[in-house]
Formats: sequence, C-alpha cells, structure tokens
Amino acid sequence: MQGSSNSTRDKATILVVEDELFVRMTAVEAIEDAGYATIEAQDADQALVLLEVHDEIDLVFTDIKMPGTIDGLGLALRVHAGWPGLPLILTSGHLRQEDGTVPDSVPFLRKSYRPVALLAELARLLGQE
Repeated sequence: MQGSSNSTRDKATILVVEDELFVRMTAVEAIEDAGYATIEAQDADQALVLLEVHDEIDLVFTDIKMPGTIDGLGLALRVHAGWPGLPLILTSGHLRQEDGTVPDSVPFLRKSYRPVALLAELARLLGQE
C-alpha cells in the first residue's frame, strides 16, 4: 500500500472480523472480487490489534456474536472511540437490528446476507455509489 488515505491508494481496505472460517472466507472472496483489499481477523481482540498496526483500514465489517473478551458490539464501541469516523457494518445470524442492541446509525446485515447487499453497503459507506 502506498499511503494511509484512500485517495492515494488504488483500492479501499476492509477489515473482515468473523469467527466462522467459511463465512469469513465467503465474505473476503466477495469483497476482493469487487476490487477491495481485505485484512482478516477471527475475533474482536485480533481486530483491535490489526487496527493498531494497519492505518490503511478504511472500513470494519464485523460479526456481532464471537468468542473472546469482547464481541462485535464491543468492537464497534472501541472503533467509534479509537478511530472516529471509521465506518462499520455489523452482521449477525442471531440478532436483528430491531433488537435494540445494534445502533441505528450502524448498517446491519442479517446472516445469511447476499454478497450484493454487502457490496452495496461498502460502496455507500466509502462514497463509491
């Protein structure tokens, strides 16, 4: 990567945080096929470490229900505090946005989402509509 701002790089970098390997691989494949770069994390703890060392991350796409010391909602709160303005997309097969645990301001995709829905949210949040 050439720099830390999206304007100086060829493609945006998406941090994909998902504990289920197959689900993570499917998301990464769809994202990369659409022309984005990806960085993978298997839980929120690993994602926080990656956020500290990779300043090229332009968006975080995270599952909510994951093992570890914090879940995806905790990760979202930490991202908002530590990386203000970094867009997030949340996903879960166990929760719905209407449950009240997902902030209204953060896009939510219910599993099993269609790759086209994920890619539309990525484009919208990254200003590439």
